[in-house]
This record gives sequence, C-alpha cells and structure tokens, in this order.
Amino acid sequence: MIYVCIPAYNEGRTIGVLLWKVRKVMLEFGREYEVLVLDDASTDDTPEVLERYRTVLPLRVLREERRVGYPRAVECLLRETLHRSSYPRRDAAVVLQGDFTENPEHLVPLVKALEGGADVVAGSIVENGRPVPRPVRVARWMAPLLLGKAHAGAPVSDPLCGFRAYRLIVLKKALRDVRDGPLLSNDGWAANLELLGIVAPYARRIAEAPLNLRYDIRRRPSRFRPVRTLRGLLRVRRQKWEGLERRKAD
Repeated sequence: MIYVCIPAYNEGRTIGVLLWKVRKVMLEFGREYEVLVLDDASTDDTPEVLERYRTVLPLRVLREERRVGYPRAVECLLRETLHRSSYPRRDAAVVLQGDFTENPEHLVPLVKALEGGADVVAGSIVENGRPVPRPVRVARWMAPLLLGKAHAGAPVSDPLCGFRAYRLIVLKKALRDVRDGPLLSNDGWAANLELLGIVAPYARRIAEAPLNLRYDIRRRPSRFRPVRTLRGLLRVRRQKWEGLERRKAD
C-alpha cells in the first residue's frame, strides 16, 4: 500500500486538480494506494472540494479545528499511515504538497526506488528552465552556506526537499524512540531536514529520484518566508551540534 500524504491549508484552488492527477498517475502505475489529506483548519473551500473527491478515489480526510502548522500536519499524517498499515515493512508513505508545486508524476520514480530496495527515497530538484521565485532561489543558494557540515554531511544531495517516500518500518522505529513526544520541532525546509536526520539512522539504504518543481501552477500567494526559513535552518544546525556535544559529554 502506498499512502500519499498531503498536508493542506487553504488549497481549495489546487487540491482537487492535484487529487485527480494523483488518481490518474496511480491508476496507470498499477499500485494499491490511499490518499490521506490533513485539512489544517482551512478557511476557504478546501473541505468542500475534498468532500467531492471522496467517492472517486480512496481518500481519507483528517481535519484540525485549529491550525497546527506544517510539521505537526506531516507528523499526524505519518502516524496515521502506521495506524492504518498492517505491513510496515512493505507499505510506504509519500509526502506531497497540496499547492501543486510538486508533480504527482514523480510518485512513480520514488516508489520504484523503494521497490528496488531503498528505505527512504528523497526527491532531488533539477532545473527545468521554469521560473523560480527570487526569494526561493536566494534562500536555496544561502542554505548550504548557513548549514555548513550539517548540509554537507546529509545522506542526500537535497536535504531540504520534503517530497520523499518512506518505508513505514523506518518511520515506526523513529516514532518508537520519540514515543509520545513531538517528532518535529521546526517548520518548512528545517522540518524536512530534521525529519531526514531522524529517519536516516534506521534506513538501510537511502536513494534519490529527480524531480521538477512548478511554481507557476499554484493559485494562491506564496507562504515562503526566506528570513524565517533561514533562521529555522540555523536552529537545526545549532541543535545538531548541541546533540554532538551532549554525546561527547556522555
């Protein structure tokens, strides 16, 4: 079972088209799948759009009455996959954004890499000639400089991208160690980097799959905040080194 996990907040303009594309891709791919959407207290027509798609694809909607944010939404979705799965060594979760910047067609190479023996497959962004918003472009250039060894030592070339596939047994082991505590403490790119660091020790093999991002399809203003994003990455770097110092002291 492939669980396609989509955190969504006010994505009414794109979530329906995204779900239809996921349906088309997965039907052609021929794998059993289920879509899990966490509606993070949307105030637009996202709930109504999701309701229309319940009868045309295997869709389960989780709803938060108060907004919990991206990291908590991702964690809730991943925990839900483990709750629903009977075969965590075989089943997988893929995290996909609800604004259509990530193309569902890239689900196929991610899943194929899992079927080839990887436990975690990370999307690796490649240039496709399409315009990238300047704040995103500048932040991506600065991120490796700010992270230093925390970026250079990552097991993938693009540790900031959140479009990833996880074998559920890896998530199960990682969540077992945090128990009832929060899995993620950062937001945005920093949350993606943090999650990779949490699951990597439990993965026998980590692979990459190329993907292209589309910023021209999104139908709402960007929520990307470069200064806040870079501050979050600095926080992850600080947490990494503090962890190393504690291990040395022990």
